Amino acid sequence: MASIHLTFKIFAKGGAFPEYWKGMVNYMHKLYDASFLQKSTGKLFSLITCFALVTGVLGGCGESVGNVPEQTQPVETSSQESDIYSGKSIKTIGISMPASQLERWHKDAERLQGLFEDAGYDVMLSYGDNLIDTQIDEINKMIDDGAELLIIAPVDSDSLLPCIEKANEKGIPIVAYDRLIYHDPNLLAYVSYDNYKVGTLQGQFIADALDLKNAGESDKYNIEIFAGDPADNNAIYFYNGAMDVLKPYFDSGNITVLSNQTSFYSCSTSSWSSDLAMERMEIMLTSYYSSDNVLNAVLSSNDSIALGVCRAIEASYKKDNNIIITGQDCDTNNIPYIRDEKQSMSIYKDLKNEAYATFCIVESYLKGVSTGEDLSKGHDIDFEITRDTTSYVSDGVAITSYLLTPEVITHENVDDLPE
Repeated sequence: MASIHLTFKIFAKGGAFPEYWKGMVNYMHKLYDASFLQKSTGKLFSLITCFALVTGVLGGCGESVGNVPEQTQPVETSSQESDIYSGKSIKTIGISMPASQLERWHKDAERLQGLFEDAGYDVMLSYGDNLIDTQIDEINKMIDDGAELLIIAPVDSDSLLPCIEKANEKGIPIVAYDRLIYHDPNLLAYVSYDNYKVGTLQGQFIADALDLKNAGESDKYNIEIFAGDPADNNAIYFYNGAMDVLKPYFDSGNITVLSNQTSFYSCSTSSWSSDLAMERMEIMLTSYYSSDNVLNAVLSSNDSIALGVCRAIEASYKKDNNIIITGQDCDTNNIPYIRDEKQSMSIYKDLKNEAYATFCIVESYLKGVSTGEDLSKGHDIDFEITRDTTSYVSDGVAITSYLLTPEVITHENVDDLPE
């Protein structure tokens, strides 16, 4: 950490930089205090992300809108080989969720556990506490304790290789739940909502709310971008979907990011933290919107981030215009903000459906249905689900994915949400 502190001192020394850099220095210190750089003891990724955030800001207008990490660019892929389960009867299912801190993971875990236990399976359940090493240890323990099939929503899609190899050696099938798992081209399936679609819905909501399609040359709007956790594979799909919708309006000059923070890494929010989102939003408001500049919209990837953004705006934004703020998950804490139109929208993903789709896919596989066929067929499914064999890639292999369709929620239909 010594070199990081030295860098901070260089940035903040004297009055050589605007007040923003001093605010950013404090922000980076708090990122470290919040365990941004401690997610894994042997992991350098977050350190790189930390510097990318600073250098992305320092790069300012040199940063291109919609710039994404190199690994998201198209690569040559092969199709996943079909498999038919022919092993012994499986009785024990291991379920690993990434964190107990977020409301949604409790709901996912409880529903998955209930479905499999009602069907006669024994269930082991663990949470990774948003720490890579903890999740690896918990998964290894489940394997050692006799788990015969694993359902995993990873803390970090790129870091589970040790336990993936161990499971593969023992012939244990793995389902990637909600987040793709890298380094396992033999995944039984990946089950999630259509993450790119989530992003396009968020981006289109902003475009429609600002009537960008009909904007003239003189119509100018300011937007800030809050992407998700860079360790979460889904975050880049949300970001790409939204930016693909909004990029033409950046190019035309109708929307502008005054902070110049537009690349995925410079906009990312570690652990989807409300506190970090609030901190960053407060810095932006102080740095760019304390004078005559008006903030028109905030592209926020999920509700925990949106919650921090809303709280910062309530505390620090002095103008009276309505700010468009997006979200995702319809978290309980966000419902009052949506109802009062302080958060403009959220994306509803019925977690019961995602859990049930996973259960049906596992059941079909264990009954001998080939993975080359649609494992969701033959069940009482009353919601839309798409079998995708091209979009999600692990180590050059396109993983068979089952994607559910998300729904936009606003103040007009928020009270229609199921309990």
